[in-house]
Amino acid sequence: MNMNQSAMTAALRRSRLIPVIVIDDAKNAVPLATALIDGGLPRAEITLRTPVALEALRRIRDAKPEMNAGVGTVLNVKHAKEAREAGAKFVISPGFSRAVVDYCLEHDLPVYPGLATASEIEAGLDAGLNLFKLWPIVTLGGHEYLNLLAGPFGGVEFNPSGGLTAATFESYLSLKNVVAVGGSWMAQPDWIAARQFDKIRDAVRDSVARVAKLAKPAREESGSARPVESPALTVAGSPPA
Repeated sequence: MNMNQSAMTAALRRSRLIPVIVIDDAKNAVPLATALIDGGLPRAEITLRTPVALEALRRIRDAKPEMNAGVGTVLNVKHAKEAREAGAKFVISPGFSRAVVDYCLEHDLPVYPGLATASEIEAGLDAGLNLFKLWPIVTLGGHEYLNLLAGPFGGVEFNPSGGLTAATFESYLSLKNVVAVGGSWMAQPDWIAARQFDKIRDAVRDSVARVAKLAKPAREESGSARPVESPALTVAGSPPA
C-alpha cells in the first residue's frame, strides 16, 4: 500500500465519516466546504453525478486547501484522471474496476473501490487493497451482511454507504470491520441547493459529536486518547492548485 493510501486510511479511521456530496451549482462549493470544516469534518466525497462536480472540486481546492476533498462515482480511468487533475485527494467508486485501482495506485492517489460480493473482495485484495466501500449496504443486508463477511474475510475492512441516515449510521460504526461510513444525511442535496449552510454545519457538528461519544469508552478503557484529526492532510503528489 502506498504512503498516501495509508495516510488517508488513517484519517478515515479517526474521523469515521464521509459526507457524500451531490452539488448542482459550483458557486455553492466553497460555502459548503466552509460549513463542513466549521462543523469539524474537513472531508467531502464530491460525486460525479452532476456536470459541475469537478469545477466544485477545483474551487474548494483553491479556496480551502485544508479540505480533504475527493471524488466519488468514479466509473473509469478517464474519471480518475480528471479527478486527479482537478485536485482530488482520494477516489471512491461504486464498483470495482481493476483499471481504476491500478491507475490510482500508480499515481499515489488513495482509492476505495466499491464492491458487493466475495469475488469482488478477493479481486480487491489481489490488487493490494484492504479497505473497500461496501455499497449499497442497506440493500445488501446491512449489519448482518457485514457480520457474515467478517468470517471468511477477517482483517478486511469496509466503508459502508447507501441508505445510511442520521438515525442509523452509529450502529454501523459499532461493527469491528467498519472503518468509516458514508452518506448524504449531513449535507443533503436540497440543503446545498437552498444554501442552508448553517443547517449543514449543525448536522455535521452533531454527527461528529456522536462519533466522539462512540470512541469515548474505548479511550477510557485504554487510558489514552485517540488522536484528533488535523484539519489538513497533505497528500504528496497531488496536483498543484
